[in-house]
Amino acid sequence: MDIVQTNRETDTQGRRVGDMKLEVLVISVKDVERSKQFYSGLGWRLDADFPVGEKFRVVQFTPPGSPASIHFGIGVTSAVPGSAKGIYLVVADIKAARAELISRGAEVSDIFHTAGPGTPPVDGPDPEHHSYSSFAKFSDPDGNEWILQEITARLPGRIDTDVTSFASVADIAGALRRASVAHGEHEKRAGGQYDQNWPDWYAEYIVSEQAGKVLPT
Repeated sequence: MDIVQTNRETDTQGRRVGDMKLEVLVISVKDVERSKQFYSGLGWRLDADFPVGEKFRVVQFTPPGSPASIHFGIGVTSAVPGSAKGIYLVVADIKAARAELISRGAEVSDIFHTAGPGTPPVDGPDPEHHSYSSFAKFSDPDGNEWILQEITARLPGRIDTDVTSFASVADIAGALRRASVAHGEHEKRAGGQYDQNWPDWYAEYIVSEQAGKVLPT
């Protein structure tokens, strides 16, 4: 749900020229029905199940809030079942996401964090809840591995700074809560006076946070 639209060149239908959106990731499984039951149980949306004879079948699922989907089935890939590793699922609250998956029957690892790329993992979530630092893992019945990663603010250059978008209501709510806390500190610094322009301040904070820009104070 885009709330800020870029001024990049568009075609006659208003679509941005040159956009390339990652749509589907193909994974390999042994038993299509077993995998279909597993991903359905996680609460992922079943978009399609197209069997074409006995040699081809494609099933599409989409994780909650994701713009991209997965395909698996029969005749869709020559990869070894379970060979997909390290597929990232970005979440705004890793504790809540982990608890949700466990409640749906997934076996999820304990949460761990790192001090940065290439550093050894440490038990527990990042104490300061820095973006990109906290993780948990789970696998489907074939061993295809998924990694939860908590991200609330992107590093500069990681996203199109002309567009602010949220994949779910929960993501918007989280951004509003963080803006609310920061705005409370802003009002304290201003002598505790009510800020009538708080909607503009919230908007600037949320857009800057997602784009990795300097936050308003």
